Amino acid sequence: MGVFRRRSDKRWVQRYRCGGCRRSFSSATFDVCYRQKKRQFNRPIFELLASTVSQRRCAYLLRLNRKTIKRKFLFLGRQALVKLWRHNLRLPPACEIEFDDLETFEHTKCKPLSVTLAVECHSMRILGFGVASMPANGPLARKAMKRYGPRADDRSKSRKLLLATLKGLTSTQELIIKSDQNPHYVEDVKHFFKDVPHIRFKSRRGSSTGQGELKKVGFDPLFSLNHTCAKLRADMNRLLRRTWSTTKSIEGLRMHLAIVSLYHNQALLARRRV
Repeated sequence: MGVFRRRSDKRWVQRYRCGGCRRSFSSATFDVCYRQKKRQFNRPIFELLASTVSQRRCAYLLRLNRKTIKRKFLFLGRQALVKLWRHNLRLPPACEIEFDDLETFEHTKCKPLSVTLAVECHSMRILGFGVASMPANGPLARKAMKRYGPRADDRSKSRKLLLATLKGLTSTQELIIKSDQNPHYVEDVKHFFKDVPHIRFKSRRGSSTGQGELKKVGFDPLFSLNHTCAKLRADMNRLLRRTWSTTKSIEGLRMHLAIVSLYHNQALLARRRV
């Protein structure tokens, strides 16, 4: 039926007409970017968000409105969640995994969040993650209770959901699971991986040069996990130890983690293998 030149990226798009209903459509109708007017910015925004750049700075660098960046961020995050799963399915099943919790906060340190991260040992491929709210502890516990009231603890639910998804990405015959000595991990691992060896290591003091994730001295038996956590903190401005770019919602953190995890697996690890 002809072609037209798309304004956003200057590409020629083929048009068609259905012989039955006589309605017209194009080769772009069923694309995930259908009707996006600024699709040429999708890749630059994706790479900037995975490189310690905030949404506000993205808008400044690309000369876009902050609302546009917000919409792109949510779109790219939803796509990254699907692509991360498909990317891991295409690769061989993991035979040795490490998992643990990384802590951050939502808007204020009185509203902490827990990120359960699972990586493949040695390759440092991110297999999955889960985000959950948790109550404040330590010196902030009383202040958080007074200011915001009781806070739900969803760490167990998030951890179980992550372990359930890992069953489709791991080799059950030769699998080894590693973690620290958190007492809550034992029952969850036994529930989903009944006969799989679960090796637990004593946690060690973190080093400030490694964002508090890399260990200070000696050999680290969970190096793949801790190194990946340190990289996530370095690549996501909202996870930096000292930052004023904070998470405003759990969903926003989940979308950002998906973007950085996909970029980590597809771009950074592929470059390292070369």
